[in-house]
Amino acid sequence: MPYGLRVAAAVSWRVLVVAAALTVLGFVVSRLASVLVPVAVALLLAGLFAPAVSWLAGKKIPRGPATAIVLIAGIALVGAMVTFVVITVTVGMPGLIDQVTVSLTDLHTWLRTGPLRLSQGQLDEMLGNLTAMLGRNKSAIASGAVTTAVTVGELLAEFLLVVFCLIFFLAQGNTIWAFVLRAVPARLRERVDVAGRSGFTTLAHYIRGTAAVAFVDAAGIGLGLVIVGVPLAAPLSTLVFLGAFVPVIGSVLAGAIAVLVALVANGGWAAVIVLAVVVGVMQVESHVLQPLLLGRAVRLHPLAVVLALAVGLVTAGIVGALLAVPLLAVFSSGVRSLTARPGNDPPGRTAPGDPRAKAE
Repeated sequence: MPYGLRVAAAVSWRVLVVAAALTVLGFVVSRLASVLVPVAVALLLAGLFAPAVSWLAGKKIPRGPATAIVLIAGIALVGAMVTFVVITVTVGMPGLIDQVTVSLTDLHTWLRTGPLRLSQGQLDEMLGNLTAMLGRNKSAIASGAVTTAVTVGELLAEFLLVVFCLIFFLAQGNTIWAFVLRAVPARLRERVDVAGRSGFTTLAHYIRGTAAVAFVDAAGIGLGLVIVGVPLAAPLSTLVFLGAFVPVIGSVLAGAIAVLVALVANGGWAAVIVLAVVVGVMQVESHVLQPLLLGRAVRLHPLAVVLALAVGLVTAGIVGALLAVPLLAVFSSGVRSLTARPGNDPPGRTAPGDPRAKAE
């Protein structure tokens, strides 16, 4: 057999074995997604809340009560934010509906008197086609409502699982990690410990930096919406804040929704101004905030971020897009730590037993 053919065959069967293993792993992950996704979200939140718990623990407060204080404060903050958004939507929605009605009337007038010169009969036909389409899909809409009710129940159960896991990650994180390390051979345990702490440190830096970037994005775009006079500025700012946690596309989609609301409610010039504000904030984020807050901590190439985002979006939708980049950052940091020379910790990482590692 030619040497090249033997090498190609050897590589091919190994690639097939790896592909089969990845397929089985993907199947298992998909079947356990309702458990694994809440655990992953709890890890993200643990990276966000761990400094506050460690600070309280440094003030001689036991770690259990410190965890309870941080979680109660976080839940109270989220509850206050949701209440504020709901009240704002309730107060602002009637005005938005009135403005949308005026905009639709203007659109109707433009369609009749503008360049298209549509007749009243053509407009009535278009409206009739739209009504007929909605009637044909009535059953699908009803089944979608039932599916939404089921999804809300599943989300509630997963939220409770997130909270439950988060409590133990914050209160007993070091103990849980030490238990996991027992499954690693003794000769590799120290290096795996360093790699695990390095990965969690990267995850913590990522989620904190992303939260800071999201806050700046929401504040900048929200201020622009208030100045322009766009209704529902607070809910739209909240949407921008949440969208920023999905890299690349999240803020863009949230900004596009803000521009659309400005167009419908305030007209074309207001939409142009809001678009300029969104583009300006995105430029500040990509050229100043991202390199400053995330560049050194995450150290991922932009191409790797986009590819990870695309793979996560295709395989698991919004949840995949949310988790793909932080998982890639953790994996990259762990691999760099494992491949580093023994005795030389990766730059910026803490060694096992270092108090700074436990503080994380």
